[in-house]
Amino acid sequence: MPLDILILRDPRESKKKCSLTPLEGRPGVRFVTYHPDRRLDASGRILLDPDGEPFTEADLGSPLFLVDCAWRRVPSLMRTVDGELVRRRLPNLQTAYPRVSRYFEDPVRGLASIEALYAASYLVGHPDPDLLAEYRWRDEFLAKNAELLAQHR
Repeated sequence: MPLDILILRDPRESKKKCSLTPLEGRPGVRFVTYHPDRRLDASGRILLDPDGEPFTEADLGSPLFLVDCAWRRVPSLMRTVDGELVRRRLPNLQTAYPRVSRYFEDPVRGLASIEALYAASYLVGHPDPDLLAEYRWRDEFLAKNAELLAQHR
């Protein structure tokens, strides 16, 4: 049975540049486009949060919730989300994505969305290398983080 993944996508983000776009239509993955007047129930799902608690064994098999947007837009998108979320933080993984912003400094612990999704799926007991199948920096990401992910298994 595939992992249950819900993704709230900001329509301002380019689908062509988004690392999650190849997952559209994949079983177990549902995309919902953000609209300020639309409510989204994400009850009981794990939300990746740099200030959350570490993953635990109790999280095994839990459904995931991702907010796909620029960091500065997260509060706006989250205002439309209902339900009690389980906030979890990833270990200090290294991104392979060559991020460059002309306007904002990216957080030190920031990952590409697909990297974060893969790591979260790994930590809830559903490691699925196919999530990274079309990710250009797949091999570099896995090589940089293999030891750390294995420690958290």
